[in-house]
Amino acid sequence: MIQNDMLTKLMELDFISLDLGLFLNTHPDNTEAIDTYNQVITAADTLRLKFEEAYGPLCSFRSFAADTKQWAWINNPWPWQKEANISLAGKECL
Repeated sequence: MIQNDMLTKLMELDFISLDLGLFLNTHPDNTEAIDTYNQVITAADTLRLKFEEAYGPLCSFRSFAADTKQWAWINNPWPWQKEANISLAGKECL
C-alpha cells in the first residue's frame, strides 16, 4: 500500500470510529456496534503504526518520537504544505 492509499484508508477508519462512537453514545448496549467499533480501532491503530514506521509520525505527541534518536516531526513537508496532503480528486465516495 502506498502512502496516499494508507492515509486515505486511515481517514476512512478514523471517520468510521468517530461515527460509531457517536452512535454508541445513544445506543450503549448495542453489542454489534461495540464489536465493530473495537475492530475498527484495532485496524486503525495497526495501519497508523505501519504508516509511521514507513513515513514518520502523523502527530507530534505520539510515542514514535520516544523510539528514535531523531526528532522526525520537523522533517519536511509540513502538514499545511500541498505535497504533505493527499488528493481526493477523481475518487468516488463510498
